[in-house]
Amino acid sequence: MRTEKRKGRGMFVFICIAAFIGSLGIGAVSKVAIKPSWAKKYSVQMTDEIGTVYKDLSYGEGEANKFDLYVPSDVGKENYGLVVYLHAGGFTSGDKSGDAEMLAWLCSKGYVAAGINYTLRTNDNDKSVYSQSMEIKKAMPKVVNEAEKLGYHIDKMAISGGSAGGTLAMLYAYRDAADSPVPVKMMFEMVGPSNFYRSDWGVYGLDQDTDESKKAAAGLFGIMLGEEIDTAFLDTPQYDEIIKPISAFMWVNENSVPSVIAYGAHDRVCPFKTSAHLVNALQESGVDYKYFEMPHSGHGLQNDDKIYGEYMNAVEEYLDKYMPVG
Repeated sequence: MRTEKRKGRGMFVFICIAAFIGSLGIGAVSKVAIKPSWAKKYSVQMTDEIGTVYKDLSYGEGEANKFDLYVPSDVGKENYGLVVYLHAGGFTSGDKSGDAEMLAWLCSKGYVAAGINYTLRTNDNDKSVYSQSMEIKKAMPKVVNEAEKLGYHIDKMAISGGSAGGTLAMLYAYRDAADSPVPVKMMFEMVGPSNFYRSDWGVYGLDQDTDESKKAAAGLFGIMLGEEIDTAFLDTPQYDEIIKPISAFMWVNENSVPSVIAYGAHDRVCPFKTSAHLVNALQESGVDYKYFEMPHSGHGLQNDDKIYGEYMNAVEEYLDKYMPVG
């Protein structure tokens, strides 16, 4: 009987983890497939008139350690701003090529733009949100240096992403900005998880006061952290320090960069409740931010076209303000 109970608990943990990883991938697909009419403005096809794309440049020895660099045709300026966009995919799928239209749009505005791949989590490796965030950090000097080689001197940057890419963008902007090769001036992201408190992850049953729920939470968050988490530390002050390396909101302070963020009130992939900690941290720290809540949307933000358009307008506003093109 005890063996059967242990098997049942193990299956519960497995189901919770599989549901999260699988649904993040589905969410990423929905964001690509569903495009409102106003999105045409941001769906730019790269042309010689806009600039040039240099693909699969290396920043490390890993197979996935590659980035694409979009440089504007208007070469010869004294300085350029860099905008990095990180792809979605639930930390287990996705590719920089899926953001080609966004990167081309950024390049058309006069920025050097970069899409960076990172090593995805699989059943055969131990990659995590933390290891992926460290790859992004490692990539940044290489991206800036490559732009310099091509004649584009970078003096500032912004970073962005959606879903998994949003989480990685926040971690770089809030946790790693001090180590950036150039000043980070702003961050914009959509539906990226910024915290891993099980009380906020009730859509996966992780908030239940049961051994199964606690084991599932420790299992899922441990995979994301890249280290095993003892269930005894869940819901304790010590847990904050354990999970802080991948919890973006914990790194927000009065020096954090201006931010534009968007979340869906019916998101059951990145649980909507997780956004409250981020918003509170930005507000309490006095950060210049804009928050867009989509009351009718889930992870794809597909049911609030007007607000989604307002979000993109704010992105442009903040880019113009904090990343002016010279």
